[in-house]
This record gives sequence, C-alpha cells and structure tokens, in this order.
Amino acid sequence: MKLMRAAFQPHQNGKAGGPLADAEAEGGEQEAASALFAGALGAYKNPAGHRTVDFDDPIEAADIIQFADRLLRQVERAKRPQAGTTT
Repeated sequence: MKLMRAAFQPHQNGKAGGPLADAEAEGGEQEAASALFAGALGAYKNPAGHRTVDFDDPIEAADIIQFADRLLRQVERAKRPQAGTTT
C-alpha cells in the first residue's frame, strides 16, 4: 500500500507527485486515485499474501479481475506522455 501511495502521490504546491499521478487532474482526484490503488492492494492482494483465501464465488472472482483490469488501464494511461511534452 505504501508503494501505491508513493506511485500516485498527488502533485501539490508546485512539487512533482508520484510517477503515476495525473498532473492534469484536480488535487482531490489525484488523492482519490492514490486511495483507490492503495485500497485495492490492501483489500485484494494483501489478504492472499497472509492466508489462504478461497475465491469460490465465480462472480466475485470475475468482479475482482475486471477491477484489476480497470486499474491496469489507468496505469497504462498514466504512463503515456502528457500533452505538450516531447519524447
């Protein structure tokens, strides 16, 4: 969770944020993205790392996979060069 908070650290007061934070987004939106990713890691990844977790409900498992896919698409979008920058 600490890693996600750092990766999505909001840009504020003229200081650069984390490498995956959206500098174009409003501060509250940046903070929400940080909380979303940290929360997803804490809710879905951490439990399986500490104990056996049974995903016996296929609909719940599919929901988690779809949510993970959504998060990965957001990461891919954050990695794209911002408008007005050169590579």
